[in-house]
Amino acid sequence: MRRAFIVAALLLLTSATALAQQVEVQEHTLENGLTLLMVPRPGDPNIAAGWITRFGSAYERPGVTGIAHLFEHMMFKGTHTLGTDDIERDLQIIEQLDQLKAELRTEEAVLLEKQRLGEIDDSNDPAARSPRHQELFEAFNALVAEQKSLLIKNEFDRIYTGQGASGMNAGTSQDFTVYFVNVPANKLELWFWMESDRLLNPVFREFYSERAVVQEERRLSTDSTPTGKFDEQFDAMFWESSPYSWPVVGWPSDLEGITREEAINYFATYYAPNNLSLALVGDFDPDEAIELAEQYFGRLQHGTELPQQPRTREMEQMAEKRMVAHAETNPQVEIRYHTVADGHADEPALVVLGQILNGRTGRLYKAMVEDQEIATSASGFQNGQTFEGFFQLNGVAKQEHTPEEVERGIYAELEKLQTEPVSERELQKVKNQNAASNFRALQSNFALMLQLLIREANRGWQHIKTDPALYEAVSSGDVMRVANEYFAPENRTVAIYYRKESSGEEDPLLAGLDDVERQQVGQLRAMLPQLNAEQLRQMLAQFEENASQTPEENQDLVEVVLRLIRDRLEVIGGGAR
Repeated sequence: MRRAFIVAALLLLTSATALAQQVEVQEHTLENGLTLLMVPRPGDPNIAAGWITRFGSAYERPGVTGIAHLFEHMMFKGTHTLGTDDIERDLQIIEQLDQLKAELRTEEAVLLEKQRLGEIDDSNDPAARSPRHQELFEAFNALVAEQKSLLIKNEFDRIYTGQGASGMNAGTSQDFTVYFVNVPANKLELWFWMESDRLLNPVFREFYSERAVVQEERRLSTDSTPTGKFDEQFDAMFWESSPYSWPVVGWPSDLEGITREEAINYFATYYAPNNLSLALVGDFDPDEAIELAEQYFGRLQHGTELPQQPRTREMEQMAEKRMVAHAETNPQVEIRYHTVADGHADEPALVVLGQILNGRTGRLYKAMVEDQEIATSASGFQNGQTFEGFFQLNGVAKQEHTPEEVERGIYAELEKLQTEPVSERELQKVKNQNAASNFRALQSNFALMLQLLIREANRGWQHIKTDPALYEAVSSGDVMRVANEYFAPENRTVAIYYRKESSGEEDPLLAGLDDVERQQVGQLRAMLPQLNAEQLRQMLAQFEENASQTPEENQDLVEVVLRLIRDRLEVIGGGAR
């Protein structure tokens, strides 16, 4: 039995590594510095297409936090060609809004000073405005309303979906922002034109009103979730000096104050072609793709200012940090240790260590959920980012047990890893699982496209070929070494959550969901208003198609997701078809 297990595992590891080696990536660099990555796969009618900028929230500074995420929103607002009935009047309105906003900032500064001195309670209270402030405010809103009358809403998306494309979306992280879509193989030129046009001719229309949309997104995904605000506080406490300390969505005061001039300056630097990479995976001719890239993206000018890496690095933590909070959530503990960035020599061993602990077959679940019965869930994982990294452990206390019991249980499992070698069989099991996951990801055009972009934005796409061997080479001794190197009390930050009873009635839609699922529902609620009817119908179809394959323990969550999507379609009159 042992021999059969080892043989099967080695075959899977070999096949995953072999598949990675077989991924033939063709690379082309334009004169303006833009990189094009191509993986032709004949026979697939669609092409997974995307591009990435090495610009996430870590590249911001205090005062403009959230600007990277705001760009994600602005890039769907159209260009000189798309999104408006009258570009000339549209541009005039934008200029007038900038002028009015400059005057409004002067009035707003007066109110902020009054609030600082205690003369007023709220600088946003309309009753506190001067007559001139109110006059400017009304003129500003009138221009915003006029601009809305000129807009062609969601034209970018409608053009894509009208030509058979699907899944258009984007995402902002601390390290990058990525944009992607699946396009029919015969619509590749459309993708090159549309994506280059929004980089060549950005308008940033609805800039000031879109800040309010982001603030609402923040309210739904952070402020209205059981632990959202505490999660931000925990991050800010864990990261003493790193720019990872502020949220991707930005601090509220920064969202209110970011100017369009500041946005344009950041865009000129971080959205310049020398800071971008494109990736195509699917059925296309590489020579044709290169020709289209030169024709469309070649129009972009190399940035005059070179993008700067974040200068500030995390200080070494010298003492344990602890946070105690009361929230409308089950009693639980969150433990985080400073570790290493992506690509560090110790990262493979830390990832494997996390896989030993994680999952229903992992040590944490077996020890604390099944054997000791002190927790309902427990997990651990390594998260290596571009500049820093951490190892996180979570556990939710079972009824009549405490977060402190769960915390002690986690430390007991870490101590075993520090003192007892992991068996070869257990080590092989997690390598097998890792290889299977990598194997599936490489087979998917879309997943491969995203992997190429994210790796290229960080250490270079070539590591998609070389990293698997590093994970295969992790030994029991490596696991024990990193467990002792990083899991020291002075290197950790701990959050203990006690239950705070809700002051109001519980949302019946959330009944039966655990805390993680409730946070996911909160994030979904924040995202749904940003989607049009066609996108919602596509999302609904995907969830309906996959519902039967969802594990039984997640069926409640799927039902809630389906309900929310259908309700949103009803609200906007899109209907589910």
